[in-house]
Amino acid sequence: MTPPTSPPDPASTSRFPTAYTILFALVVVMAALTWIIPAGEYQRAPNAALGQDVPVPDTYSQVDAAPQGLLDVLMAPIAGFYDPTSYTANAIDVSLFVLIVGGFLGVVTATGAINTGVAQAMRKLEGREKWMIPIMMALFAAGGTTYGMAEETLAFYVLLIPIMIAAGYDALTGVAIIMLGAGVGVIGSTINPFSTAIASDAAGIPFTQGMTLRFVILGLSWIAAVTFVMRYAERVRKDPSLSLVANMKDANEAHFLQKHAPAENPHLTGMQIIILILFAATFVVMVWGVASQGWWMAEMSALFLGASIVIGTLGWLGEKVFTNAFVEGARDLLGVALVIGLARGIVIIMDQGRITDTFLHTFEGWITGMSQVAFINALFGIEALMSFLVPSTSGLAVLSMPIMAPLSDFAGVSRDLAVTAFQTAIGITNLVAPTYAVVVGGLAIGRVPYNTWLRFVWPLLLILSLMSMALLSAAVML
Repeated sequence: MTPPTSPPDPASTSRFPTAYTILFALVVVMAALTWIIPAGEYQRAPNAALGQDVPVPDTYSQVDAAPQGLLDVLMAPIAGFYDPTSYTANAIDVSLFVLIVGGFLGVVTATGAINTGVAQAMRKLEGREKWMIPIMMALFAAGGTTYGMAEETLAFYVLLIPIMIAAGYDALTGVAIIMLGAGVGVIGSTINPFSTAIASDAAGIPFTQGMTLRFVILGLSWIAAVTFVMRYAERVRKDPSLSLVANMKDANEAHFLQKHAPAENPHLTGMQIIILILFAATFVVMVWGVASQGWWMAEMSALFLGASIVIGTLGWLGEKVFTNAFVEGARDLLGVALVIGLARGIVIIMDQGRITDTFLHTFEGWITGMSQVAFINALFGIEALMSFLVPSTSGLAVLSMPIMAPLSDFAGVSRDLAVTAFQTAIGITNLVAPTYAVVVGGLAIGRVPYNTWLRFVWPLLLILSLMSMALLSAAVML
């Protein structure tokens, strides 16, 4: 018997390249640049506060070139999963976390609790669905500003997007709530240890300096992002043809609503209620563990694996159904796991080709001797460019702040403003950087093409950039 064929995915008919092609092309481009750009390195010295070596200002020198060839290009995505020499965290732990979350969601879906729960929630929220947007974005922004919520958001896409689709919005709305919500939190980081704290330590100042300006940036960025998303969402709800992913409407509904919507009068059983409570509690425990217990990908993966077993047992799925549901759920997110390693391969090529420090030294030369206002805005622009190459907030902080902070002294700009310029710049860039696993992973889960995301978000990026530069300029002149 011939298996039924699925209709073609509308995303596959787009002329724009897939994320895999874009990222691999960037790996090739960076490898080519290692044959052209002079190799160089800063000397590095131990930093007790950061627990690692940091670049020493005025110590850049050229070193022997290390051009990257065909084998290096092919090895880069592989090394992107586990290479310990990269400035960014290894991708293997993030990718494994994504797969286990996929398995967890597959098991919960198999119990029928999610579909029935979503249907009941939509009935109760009828007429008030739009208020989910500011509430959810405030929660994600709180995670971004306090502990740099980023990779952790990947677990929420499959949870939130079906709710937004059921409410009459689209998959892009769900992606925007999560990515922009957490993103504006990072832009306005206050006590974020992976951005503000590390950058301040690298700059040699307390992280509390400049806190007032960062709260202002956080509040204004959140207002701008919420207004932007709510306007788009309401347009889509009133006229679905205005959705930027309207051509994928049927495919997305089939994918995210799992092709087995509950009955017209769905009713949650007592066991399904318990499963949904455990489902929500798993995410709460994850946030608690990351924020206060020092958890990272291994602990979060173990949490979701354990929760899968508990929920599968309570739901009486049986060994075979449970295993199949877990594997099928993980398979749904396999592409996301692979794209994360590919994205990190770009940084691997730069580091192995010894051109990362050359970029930093070039930017250092550009801003030396500028006026105060010109300096802070140029620093903002340079950090934004550097974050395309080194998308890790902690990695870029350790790389750039030991160089840029002393330069701000010569320009008459306080170091806390240099830190604020850094964190706002990388926060904005990391809303679109194709080298950032959170962006390419989130878009892959949400089935939103990268070019569609750019088309959607660029006006907000312009607003956030101009607003941040204006606030930084005003702070310099005060």
